[in-house]
Amino acid sequence: MKIPALDIGDIHVPFPLIQGGMGVRVSLARLAAAVANEGGIGTIAAVGLGDFEASKTDFEAVSRNALIHEIRRAKSMTDGPLAINILGVLSNARDLIQTSVREGIKIIVSGASLPLRLPEMVDDATVKLLPIISSGRAADLVLRTWDKRYARTADAVVLEGPLAGGHLGFSFEQLREPEKYALSILLPEVLAAVKPFEEKYGRKIPVVAGGGVFTGADVARLLQAGASGVQMATRFVCTDECEVAPEFKQAYLDSKEDDIVIINSPVGLPGRAIRNQFLRNLEADTLERLKCPYRCLTTCNIAEARYCIALALVSAYQGDMDKGLVFCGQNAFRVNEIVSVKKIIAELRAEIEAY
Repeated sequence: MKIPALDIGDIHVPFPLIQGGMGVRVSLARLAAAVANEGGIGTIAAVGLGDFEASKTDFEAVSRNALIHEIRRAKSMTDGPLAINILGVLSNARDLIQTSVREGIKIIVSGASLPLRLPEMVDDATVKLLPIISSGRAADLVLRTWDKRYARTADAVVLEGPLAGGHLGFSFEQLREPEKYALSILLPEVLAAVKPFEEKYGRKIPVVAGGGVFTGADVARLLQAGASGVQMATRFVCTDECEVAPEFKQAYLDSKEDDIVIINSPVGLPGRAIRNQFLRNLEADTLERLKCPYRCLTTCNIAEARYCIALALVSAYQGDMDKGLVFCGQNAFRVNEIVSVKKIIAELRAEIEAY
């Protein structure tokens, strides 16, 4: 199979892959730059970047400055395309989006709730807006809303299936039967939902499919089925360039298939993670009671939340597995070595070409 480029408006991506945004310091500058240097789109996740102690007194400014630092660091390492992934449920989402644009980022990816108001946060028409959706119905709702309110459409759509990592756009009931919501089923629905808006705006709206994409054969099948590219995150955790603690990577390397579980996140969405000591403590109800000074998530019910997800994720980044929540995709157990980003991309290229 000949590998097609991914074109998002005037942004040309030689290798049709977006590195998925993994929040709270998993997708930082070094990883994003490495993927961009190999021809894909590197993504910095904007959530949870600031110093947590400093954030107690000025959460918004600390978060903003930390994001600026990561963007500038990534730009010093690559001339390739960079994206920022921003959770729509962040209380400071607008500030982070506008900061990214001021820093010259040309691709904004947003999910964790439908980003219905994203266009009003970005005045620069050259910035590409990519909503993350989980169904044809969600794609139609986002595109209809953007068309009606803002007279614009998405520059591309990211379809995340039920095998993705982190927060998921599916109910617990749906996740019990993920085969009913496989990318092979969802992709045709999303392509059909996008088509009327392609016709109205006279340009292609690429659909990028993610969630469980692990091999070059997976990529090839999705491309043949009509996707313009893929999103991949889990495989990039165990790379030399990913800046999480060695213990975080070891959790992936040690995991077995039945260690991958669905949790109820304080964000208000299901999430996929590795069942470790932190989750066992949560199940046993032995965690310290929550005190939240940040108010970083608009959907977090502090009165009912049993832990701070931001603190749990940063603990994992630092390597404290007793206090750390380790998000992952369904295929995390298939990761068996730490390699370079270059090696992963080269392997994917060879597998696609051989397909």
